Amino acid sequence: MKLKRYKLKVSESDIKKLLTDRLWIDGWFIFPILQSMGCFPGITDFIAVKSGRVLFIETKSPAGKQRPDQIIFQNFVESHGGEYWLIDCYEDIVRMIDDPVN
Repeated sequence: MKLKRYKLKVSESDIKKLLTDRLWIDGWFIFPILQSMGCFPGITDFIAVKSGRVLFIETKSPAGKQRPDQIIFQNFVESHGGEYWLIDCYEDIVRMIDDPVN
């Protein structure tokens, strides 16, 4: 008898939930950025702060891609020395937290 294999679909909302739960547990102050009129085009989904470290975090599903305005925003953040993270799986969250840039 052959076993069926199922591919687990991970949505962007799943990634957001994992991200916020894990960062809160690790003592980060994390808050969502709600897109509205007057927001900087391409601004990230979240900003997280802990011990003077500020992260700009964009979440995507594993198959998701950044829009051109999000890439421009990423370039602005990084050109000013900021940390920009594109998260599409749990492993990215762990790597972001453990990154030695403190």
